[in-house]
Amino acid sequence: MSSIDRRDTLLDSLATHVLAHGLAASSLRKLAAAAGTSDRMLLYYFPDKNALVAAVLERIGARLLDELMARGSSAPLPLEPLRRRLVALLGADDLWPYMQLWFEIAARAARGDPFALMIGSRMGEGFLMWGAAQLECDDEADRPAQAAQLLAAVDGAMVLKAVGMRDTVARLV
Repeated sequence: MSSIDRRDTLLDSLATHVLAHGLAASSLRKLAAAAGTSDRMLLYYFPDKNALVAAVLERIGARLLDELMARGSSAPLPLEPLRRRLVALLGADDLWPYMQLWFEIAARAARGDPFALMIGSRMGEGFLMWGAAQLECDDEADRPAQAAQLLAAVDGAMVLKAVGMRDTVARLV
């Protein structure tokens, strides 16, 4: 197996671990154990833990994007139908770990963690770009604002689910 293939396999194992256990359970030793290797081998493939975690989160983001694309509409949608679709998709049990991880990153960022701020900002910007591309807009000048509304509305609905207000979220779909 080439070095690139081994790195790719490691990232898949680590992404699965982080989705299941969160960042709090992601010490270098725990990550290495989850990948069936040593912490030294992880640092062979990644310059440091932050680079490793950033690569894992990028892999997780790519997985989520694949899921959304596979389950989404093939044509752009107006803001409200797209919001309802995303609330239903991201609130589903099989995609919920992605939202839990997003909330963990957001909570760390809110406490001023510089790494979480950087990663969270990149993830948020990525969602805004993806959301903007999914929106049907009559006026292109409105697209960035509608993408921001989409992100805020979906995040708000997921926070309601996180605090046990599933009935309220169900009314939003």
